[in-house]
Amino acid sequence: MSERIDVSIEHKHAPPQDGGRPHPNTCPECGSHYRDDELEANLRVCPHCGHHFPVHARERILQLTDEDSFAEEAAELRSDDPLGFFDLRPYTERLAEAELSTGLGEAMVIGRAAIEELPCELAVMEFGFMGGSMGRIVGEKFVRACEGATERGVPLVSVTASGGARMQEGILSLMQLPKTVCAVEDLRDSGGTLISVMAHPTTAGVLASFASLGDVIVAEPGALLSFTGPRVVQQTTREKLPEDFGLAESNLRHGHVDAIVPRSDLRPTVARLLRLFSNGA
Repeated sequence: MSERIDVSIEHKHAPPQDGGRPHPNTCPECGSHYRDDELEANLRVCPHCGHHFPVHARERILQLTDEDSFAEEAAELRSDDPLGFFDLRPYTERLAEAELSTGLGEAMVIGRAAIEELPCELAVMEFGFMGGSMGRIVGEKFVRACEGATERGVPLVSVTASGGARMQEGILSLMQLPKTVCAVEDLRDSGGTLISVMAHPTTAGVLASFASLGDVIVAEPGALLSFTGPRVVQQTTREKLPEDFGLAESNLRHGHVDAIVPRSDLRPTVARLLRLFSNGA
């Protein structure tokens, strides 16, 4: 059998962006470089090594849902500046910049959808919006998604990618942890279901609240799922950590997630779960 010849030389060693930073389409694992259309066709997964690139919320929705089935809800909600917070720049300026760069009003998009013709409510986080941080509006959107799932009698599918609570809103952001936990409990009390999909990274307050409460929890390969990153933990404990500390694979080994699902299998896997829970309703 003849040896396979790699003809993708043009994909490797892409020229750096301004400031010497690697091109966003360059795989951090193997160095392969791709055009936008190549990555999009492969669901933003490196064909050479399987590295899962980040996915914007809108693109994730397109990957998961049936064509033209998604109807966004609560798109008008925006964060304000309850504390008049100012670090190097005003909080309001950071919010405006995040909205311009992502095209979203907040770090979560919610709405009704169908996956393989099975109805569901969808809540997808956008890491590009201030690190996917959870402030009051993200918490409110998730609560509304739970209420929408309850009213329609359909499961809620959440896809998380977050750095945790939003410091610019102080204690008001931390209060979103119990608020979203209570929303999941209300959903469950009504006979509803939460299917939690954890993407890279799912950390801090989001991991410690609704993301970990799914009836089924699946994760993408290599995703960081940890309250705090390994560097901080190692500095605090002064102990050497396993190489896969906090990654999806380690969480699966310790029973914190139910399965690791490659992106190419995510849509059929979620659809199968929707069928199972619909049949049990």
